[in-house]
Amino acid sequence: MGERMQNSSFEIINLSSESATTGSYDNHPIAKVNDHEVRISTMTEAYHWHCHPDSDESFLSLEGGLYIDFDDRTVELLPGNMITVNRGVRHRTRPIGKRSVNLTFERTGARSETLP
Repeated sequence: MGERMQNSSFEIINLSSESATTGSYDNHPIAKVNDHEVRISTMTEAYHWHCHPDSDESFLSLEGGLYIDFDDRTVELLPGNMITVNRGVRHRTRPIGKRSVNLTFERTGARSETLP
């Protein structure tokens, strides 16, 4: 039997610290998983219409909730709920209430195209 590979270092990420911001929008990476990254987004205002032509994007609502607007409908993502937006689908996000915190999962280096 071969030797087991062991990871000698682990990083614990504190989501409360990562989401502590006074800005109207903050979105930054907090972890990598294979060829994807986990990002934390904190917002008090709507984000602009956009799409990701080369990556699906999954959202996991943590705090406050999130509206995700599409061309034909709006989805309400409450804390504890998750949804995947397929690559190339035009969307924008808005906080439910005063503040929203969510995790996003997407391919590292995914392009984002601003749309009207």
